[in-house]
Amino acid sequence: MFGCARFVFNHFLARWNDTFQETGRGLSYQTCATGLPALKKEWPWLKDADSIALQSSVRSLADAFDRFFRKQNDPPRFKSKRNPVQSYTTKFTNGNIAVACDLLKLPKLGGCALPSPVKSMDGSYLLRCVETAQASTSFRSCVK
Repeated sequence: MFGCARFVFNHFLARWNDTFQETGRGLSYQTCATGLPALKKEWPWLKDADSIALQSSVRSLADAFDRFFRKQNDPPRFKSKRNPVQSYTTKFTNGNIAVACDLLKLPKLGGCALPSPVKSMDGSYLLRCVETAQASTSFRSCVK
């Protein structure tokens, strides 16, 4: 899951940079999002990932460019698999995320242990989830 979101982010960042150098204008979120199905056909292993997580990585890229052009941040950089903290973001849609006992059920990933402060949280207020993997392959969930 983490590699798929990173791959999509890096792929569209490269396309965005190439388009900007050729035309002087970048891509939009809509252009990148409509390119996701073709990317899934080209790379079949992307179908194993949660589609909302892939869309979130494209939205994150579009947001990074918006902030860059407003002079709020530096330009977006390619994500590295060597970074010790990997993450992806997904949204609560049609009950795809659930909190049961001390497990967080995520789409296409299964159950992950929750950190102790979140164990008593009621799942009805869960809107978004960011899953992070440390270099030691342990999982830590941040529920917002």
